[in-house]
Amino acid sequence: MTKLKLEPIADDTPVKLTLELPASLHRDLTLYGELLGRTAPGAQGAAVPPQKLVVPMLERFLASDRGFAKAKRGVSAGRRPGD
Repeated sequence: MTKLKLEPIADDTPVKLTLELPASLHRDLTLYGELLGRTAPGAQGAAVPPQKLVVPMLERFLASDRGFAKAKRGVSAGRRPGD
């Protein structure tokens, strides 16, 4: 069989999640979006809706969590988390 340079392509189809947020968290996300709209270059003062904030916030949180990064490397290497 021919050895290809590419590995199988990961399924990166977006997944839709539906969840309920506490009202206080929704207010904070709304305020954050308003503040971001005022300070982002080229935003022209347009507030960023809360649903647009969730993905970048989660990505940044996961990227900054050292414990998660270590566990993820272990899983990728075939080890179980916590080993």
